[in-house]
Amino acid sequence: MTAPILIFGWGNPSRGDDALGPLCVAALADLLPKEWQTQIEFLEDYQLQVEHALDMVGRQQVLFIDASLTATAPFEVTQLQAALDVCVTTHAMSPQALMQVYHHLNGQTPPPCTLLAIRGETFELGQPLGVNAQAHLKAALQWAWQLLESSAFQCVVAQSCRTTK
Repeated sequence: MTAPILIFGWGNPSRGDDALGPLCVAALADLLPKEWQTQIEFLEDYQLQVEHALDMVGRQQVLFIDASLTATAPFEVTQLQAALDVCVTTHAMSPQALMQVYHHLNGQTPPPCTLLAIRGETFELGQPLGVNAQAHLKAALQWAWQLLESSAFQCVVAQSCRTTK
């Protein structure tokens, strides 16, 4: 069974604040109550790639989490729409381009997708997570946890539980 909610973070843990996406995903997974574990799937990778469109199949909601050099601190939240990237490649895709690939492959609108962009400042190889990024991560985690507890996400979880019993 495919979990109705996918939380997907990406970034390179060896590049300072670029680790914000995977760190946020890991922290949320650690907080997840046992009764929700079949309803929410967590995925981490270094970057979005074309094959990740298949990870969206069967989902009712997707939360993308990434570090951002341009987001307002501590983070920004954006509801996403499918769109082609200016330069579509199989590397370094945007979530919007991934949604477009999903649409192209499946002939249907992708599930509702949200981007949580956490402000980062230091992305050099070998750097640790910065002090500001740690504070931004804490704020983003609080927001993401509130989202998971919100009625909209709980409705997805409850509906999925009813259909699988």
